[in-house]
Amino acid sequence: MPFRYRLQKVLEFRIRKKEEQLMVVQKAQQAVYIAEENIRKNNQEIQDTKVNMRKADPMMYETYDKYLIYLYEKAKKLEEIRIEAQRKLDEEKQKLVKLEQAVKVLEKHKEKNREAYIAEEKAAELKKYSELGVTRFFAQSQERQEEEAKELLKQLEELEGNS
Repeated sequence: MPFRYRLQKVLEFRIRKKEEQLMVVQKAQQAVYIAEENIRKNNQEIQDTKVNMRKADPMMYETYDKYLIYLYEKAKKLEEIRIEAQRKLDEEKQKLVKLEQAVKVLEKHKEKNREAYIAEEKAAELKKYSELGVTRFFAQSQERQEEEAKELLKQLEELEGNS
């Protein structure tokens, strides 16, 4: 009879939950990448605006200043978004680690049960072979005893025939 793990459905459920959490972690990681990319684009726009301001007409300085203030405020907001996304990613990673541990515990339990099952099967097989050996030994000893009895009868007949 093949090995059947009695908690297999629980193990499969935990594996499925772990895989779902892995997808959530990947989405959170993607959100962090997007936030970092938005920050990079904003910083690049700030740099471009500063360069353009130097080349611009002095009448436009006030407009450039207002636009730079807007970009700096946007940078602060983007950094807050990135920090929040990173915090969310860290939380999701912690959940993933807990789910992975739960899966590992059950896999280890399954492996121990499999090893115990194999040991039990080997013990049963050895017992079977042992019983076969005992049966064979008993049969052989019976045959030997019968042969010895026949030999004794022959010797007795010879002795009686000689007398």
